[in-house]
Amino acid sequence: MRKSAVGVVLMTALVAGGCTWVHMAPGASSVRVVDGSGPPAGCEKRGEVEVSVKNSVAFYERNHLRVREELETLARNEAPGLQADTVQPMGDPLNGSQRFSAWRCGTGRGAATGPASTGGTAQTYPLGR
Repeated sequence: MRKSAVGVVLMTALVAGGCTWVHMAPGASSVRVVDGSGPPAGCEKRGEVEVSVKNSVAFYERNHLRVREELETLARNEAPGLQADTVQPMGDPLNGSQRFSAWRCGTGRGAATGPASTGGTAQTYPLGR
């Protein structure tokens, strides 16, 4: 009985560790994410948000890239409430939490706005440096 209980807990932790717990809210898909190298040019700071997710389930550490992705999604979900269209990490995630600056950059300012057409079949995307 004890071995099967441990097996169930282990399988649950492994399956849950691979799941995405955070989904994009309406309006958040238009929020851009820029790197933390400096304030975005020509943008108005709207505030800061701190978001957090589970970085471990029982004794199982979740994939750090998945945790980072979920934190970014949560920050994007919060941005429309601050009338922001861009978020910027203020540092690296720590124990499943991360702080972001929220910015209103408007159309064509700050971060990349989408694919640039080259006239052919390929699409290029500007890097947010």
